[in-house]
Amino acid sequence: MAERAASSGKAVLKIEDLQVYYGQSHALQGVSLTLETGVLSVVGRNGMGKTTLCNTITGLKRAQSGSIRVNGREISSLDPHEIHRLGVGYVPQGRRVWPSLSVDEHLRMSSKRDANWTVERVYQTFPRLAERKSNGGSQLSGGEQQMLAISRALLSDPKLLVMDEPTEGLAPVIVEQVERMLVSLAEEGEMAILVIEQNIGVATAVSDRVAIMVNGRINRVMEASALAADRDLQQRLLGVGRHSDEPGVTPAAIAEAQEQLAKVYRIDRVGTRTEPIAQNGVYRPVTELPNRWNVPVAAMREAAVEKHNPQDELKKVFAIPFAERIGRTVLVAGTFDTKAKELRFVADRLKSLGIPVRTVDLSTSGKPSSADVPAMQVAGMHARGSSAVFSNDRGSSVAAMAEAFARWIEREQRLGGVISAGGSGGTTMATAGMRVLPVGIPKLMVSTVAAGDVGKYVGGADIMMFHSVADVQGLNSITEAVLGNAAHAMAGMVAQLPSGEAWEAKRKLARPAVGITMFGVTTPAVQAVTKRLEADYDCLVFHATGIGGRAMENLADSRMLSAFIDLTTTEIADMVVGGVFPASDDRFGAAIRTGLPYVGSTGALDMVNFGPRDSVPEKFKSRKFVVHNPNVTLMRTTRDENRQFGEWIGARLNSMNGPVRFLLPEGGVSMLDAPGQPFHDPEADNALFEAIEKTVRQTSLRVVQRVRSNINDAPFIDAVITAFHAIGPKLQRRA
Repeated sequence: MAERAASSGKAVLKIEDLQVYYGQSHALQGVSLTLETGVLSVVGRNGMGKTTLCNTITGLKRAQSGSIRVNGREISSLDPHEIHRLGVGYVPQGRRVWPSLSVDEHLRMSSKRDANWTVERVYQTFPRLAERKSNGGSQLSGGEQQMLAISRALLSDPKLLVMDEPTEGLAPVIVEQVERMLVSLAEEGEMAILVIEQNIGVATAVSDRVAIMVNGRINRVMEASALAADRDLQQRLLGVGRHSDEPGVTPAAIAEAQEQLAKVYRIDRVGTRTEPIAQNGVYRPVTELPNRWNVPVAAMREAAVEKHNPQDELKKVFAIPFAERIGRTVLVAGTFDTKAKELRFVADRLKSLGIPVRTVDLSTSGKPSSADVPAMQVAGMHARGSSAVFSNDRGSSVAAMAEAFARWIEREQRLGGVISAGGSGGTTMATAGMRVLPVGIPKLMVSTVAAGDVGKYVGGADIMMFHSVADVQGLNSITEAVLGNAAHAMAGMVAQLPSGEAWEAKRKLARPAVGITMFGVTTPAVQAVTKRLEADYDCLVFHATGIGGRAMENLADSRMLSAFIDLTTTEIADMVVGGVFPASDDRFGAAIRTGLPYVGSTGALDMVNFGPRDSVPEKFKSRKFVVHNPNVTLMRTTRDENRQFGEWIGARLNSMNGPVRFLLPEGGVSMLDAPGQPFHDPEADNALFEAIEKTVRQTSLRVVQRVRSNINDAPFIDAVITAFHAIGPKLQRRA
């Protein structure tokens, strides 16, 4: 990183003892900060006050007390337009471009006479905008919208540029381009830049010093290089950081990446200089490797494909506390290119009932949208950008928009609920976003498929499926009645939803909630454990039928559990072998993401579940079966299958960073696996136990323990209670 310009001794921005409130909530608590020149990054978790700081500097929020000086002039009492005229530019979080204005109209409207930054200079700096100059704001990708938002701010010729989350939701290649642009702007010395950024890599790359915000205060200001190297500090204050066993980036890997980039990007040189050339009013981008933003969009998207499981991204634990996610605004989401009339009917009915509404377009046609949140903005949240959504393949487009909507909605705050209406495609996209929201926030889907099997749409979430009766196609006596009832149902749920503060207060007074998994053949164990804990803990029991495990993990992701007692992991057997109650491949994911205390076992892994006996696949005809009832047939698992289960479980346990105790009942993993029972097979059980022991990397926090007892017998219950008390949440005893 190039050195920044030396300090001139006069601060462009100086903040002293800034106090900002939202009602009784103290958002900024004595913030003091100085930016003399170059770039200063401010980092912190969500809800720490970073955006409030931006809004207060730019006059969008008034401070109760304290001082904000720009180039020596006090601005804390000025209106936003006066602050803007004094040379403060703002790139807000979420871009906020106008959907109906073209790129060129945005820029012409923002330009000033005799300014250093002109529309022509913007087009030279961002040739991609020149290519898209006639397109409306809603027709731009997320990266293009960010270019436009930055350009709009630059045209005001700012002396101080405030940027709130400039890389949020952008593909990795675009993030790198933003980094280069910020460094370049700082080196040119025309302005100082305050960057609010959650991406630690970006924050430490673009600035020499970084301020860390914690609970509305500046916890410390430190050297960027020191923060980048201190993973423990990142984890403690910011909740980020790599695991110690992650490989670093090697010189060979860097060389390979540069070689791949060289194949992707075309380099056209004019003499010894690389620059965009205007011909007949049309700019032809000519690139360096790379030159800020002027990389062909297709190449960006190809280079930006992420190599992790997209389900991991969908199921991220929320950085936003649940209390801050609760509000009054209802999102009306759906495909506005085909269902606009019906969705606006719902929105209007909610508004008439006094409910604030935001409309969100999930269309995949690429048509311009009049929704508050256009489809292009949602699609830009996909890991591969909006091009993954707006493809020629209907199926892949729907799947990609579903993923993008889930990524978009998990960042939203102050939600009162989400409601949608549509067919199978619309239901797929809307419920994908609903499923990532915490349990307790109302979710309602009016759908043509609600009368059938809705398990794949609801998952483990608290989604209300409302049958549309007639197709959601036009307004008529049936659809108006159904949609009107749905709107009133949503309004009723929002009306009874407690405030975030009330919810948080109630949660603090409640007993710690513990998620416990049970199957019929582990019922005695779960009943005994619950009886011994229920005086002090809220014991939530989940039937391990696939959906049950997902429901428990959803509650944990919503921060509504304090610990797991996951005794019955039978869903893994159905997932691996092909039973009817399978886990998803995200099983144990909530424990991995949250770090909550986890006590687990191998309950009912001696069986795979099928329907009626004649529904069992022919390939299993020689296996050992127990007909539990006319609709449930149990098949004994083999030694080799158990070894697979153990290796899979062990790998997941290794990913947990919280305290773990995993207990292995040597006397059998279910009622049917006890001596004298039809599934008793110590050899198969031992294959399971050995696979777990060999796979798990045991530490002081992660312990695997054998217990000489059947899972339902008293010695095993004692071991579970002992393990739970050793690592579980500590009770707050009152006098």
